Amino acid sequence: MMASRTTSQAIPKAPAFAAYVVVCLAVYWAPLWELLRLALSVNTCSHILLIPFITIALVLTSPQRPGPGARSSPGAAAAVFLTGIAVFGFSWRFGSWLSAGGALELIILSLVFLVWAGFLFLYGTQAFRSLLFPLLFLLFVVPLPQTLIDRCIYWLQAGSSEVTYLLFRMTGTPVFRRGFVFFVPQFTIEVAQECSGIRSSVALVITCLLAGYLFLRSTWARVALLLAAVPVLVIKNGVRIVTLTLLAIHVDPDFLSGNLHREGGFLFFVLGLLILWPVLWWLQKAEAKLMRPRTRTQGPVSGGSPAGPAAVLPQS
Repeated sequence: MMASRTTSQAIPKAPAFAAYVVVCLAVYWAPLWELLRLALSVNTCSHILLIPFITIALVLTSPQRPGPGARSSPGAAAAVFLTGIAVFGFSWRFGSWLSAGGALELIILSLVFLVWAGFLFLYGTQAFRSLLFPLLFLLFVVPLPQTLIDRCIYWLQAGSSEVTYLLFRMTGTPVFRRGFVFFVPQFTIEVAQECSGIRSSVALVITCLLAGYLFLRSTWARVALLLAAVPVLVIKNGVRIVTLTLLAIHVDPDFLSGNLHREGGFLFFVLGLLILWPVLWWLQKAEAKLMRPRTRTQGPVSGGSPAGPAAVLPQS
């Protein structure tokens, strides 16, 4: 037992895990190259490039990061490793039956399982639970299924159209609406799929998850922040559409095709963050109030009156 424990503690866990990850990346180099091309060419996948670096930063800066004496869990590691192999085998056997990109999604998912298996083998289940959020955050490297993206885009189109119509009415702009198409003076505006704001919406959801993990402590507060982001996704996009349209009507028609239209998504992403900042602040205050220990009311002092200290009577 003593020799086994000494050997376990002598293993340089961090370099061993880094070497294991490098081997996994080398084995998966072909699908990873395809994933890189996808992230550079498709807007809904551009966040994938940042996810590994954010995950590493979260692990290294976490106060719960495991030390060299962490106990391994080979049984759990074997189960997760075999799951990853099974997912890879499924993608290889039935990849041609899946929708476009479906095979790549499963292959990258299998790689994530293998990374988790290596972590479990070296650091154990207790360390895995303590770093559950950063390790699960790694799932964002898996491309989102196209069917899910299409549903989200349609929801964003519908929500943005409602907000756009409301803002047009509030600003006194003459407008006639037919579905996702708006007829305003001089222009016909369509809330197309490209105008749904899906890219900034994905970025906003990821940012809310990170903010909840870093600045909030309770599950209910983190869920509340994420739910608060849902209406903001359509509000910021509606503001963007109306702002560009009003600028085109009253200032310059080129606003509907200029740089602000093509590259201005970041500005309205910041607008979404500014809307959510008071929500985060309020949730922090609510957490502090709920977690504050209640002070017990002290009872009457022994020998004294319940109403207060005994009065001193003057001597005659």
